[in-house]
Amino acid sequence: MADGAPAPADPSPSRLIASIAASIRRERERAGLSLSELSRRAGLAKSTLSQLEAGTGNPSVETLWALGVALGVPFGHLVDPPRPAVRILRAGEGEATRSEYSDYAATLLASCPPGARRDIYRIEAEPGEPRLSEAHLPHTVEHLVIGAGRALAGPAGEPVELGPGDYLTYPGDAPHVFRALESGTSAVIVMEHR
Repeated sequence: MADGAPAPADPSPSRLIASIAASIRRERERAGLSLSELSRRAGLAKSTLSQLEAGTGNPSVETLWALGVALGVPFGHLVDPPRPAVRILRAGEGEATRSEYSDYAATLLASCPPGARRDIYRIEAEPGEPRLSEAHLPHTVEHLVIGAGRALAGPAGEPVELGPGDYLTYPGDAPHVFRALESGTSAVIVMEHR
């Protein structure tokens, strides 16, 4: 990590581990694999896998990637629990999964559902009239990360004030708004189409 950079927030490691444990078990059962078969495919000891499913282990990024490959699911399916339709993640928030080999932590903001398509946009906006968007195609979801400045964004009837590094997801198939609150506001919007 860079000097002076804040450490990633990890407010509840036990909640993350419990969520990962349930996800591993769910995906293993969905795939119809025994503990022995999954441990063989992932190159893990059966006892390690058993501890992970019981929520008593602390998996590294590398272990979760190996399990994801063995189960045929993305990393996000193991660490990202189901979420509400509108969700905000402030800079420094989120469940961090750490590497066992380096000073590296990954915080998944959102996993991509199977069969989805994503378009990525860089937004530059100045204060003034808000950008009001009508509903896009059914099942469109938008993901927004503020890079600089401040904005009021999200569902037209319930926008949220966001600052640098804040993440927000909301239904894109309903009217939504983006309004810069500071000069030089920039953001990245990812539109997910299912």
